[in-house]
Amino acid sequence: MIFHLAELNVARMNAPLDDPLMADFVAGLEPLNALADASPGFVWRLVEDGGADSTGLRPFGPDMLVNLSVWEDVESLRAYTYQTRDHLEAVRRRREWFHHEGVGEHLVMWWIPAGALPTLQEAGERRDLLNRSGPTPEAFTLRRPFPAPRAAAV
Repeated sequence: MIFHLAELNVARMNAPLDDPLMADFVAGLEPLNALADASPGFVWRLVEDGGADSTGLRPFGPDMLVNLSVWEDVESLRAYTYQTRDHLEAVRRRREWFHHEGVGEHLVMWWIPAGALPTLQEAGERRDLLNRSGPTPEAFTLRRPFPAPRAAAV
């Protein structure tokens, strides 16, 4: 069986999306999502019904944005996150737009069977597990990743 990497990233907004403080973030959403969609190893990202992104979904609080996506492997996600110029610039500016106060772990990753899609409920449960137990093969971080499960010998 082949596995893909699911990842949830959450952050509390420093201001509502329509506030001028968030203007550069909002302007960058569409190009950054297009960049992710075209990146090697990208599989899927959560999009609100009828929308272009997930900014209208607030399952973890009214001021908390979510990004839920699937990648072929940790290396593909890491390359998009830290090796694409535009996304790296957004990462560098993240404190202008977001904070993680009271959030606990803001990024959690886990392995799913290829072809499966994670749900926000599952993602929340994985983040809770990471916050309770620290990195494990069931819920881990980019700083402390775990390898994909091996297919059982038949």
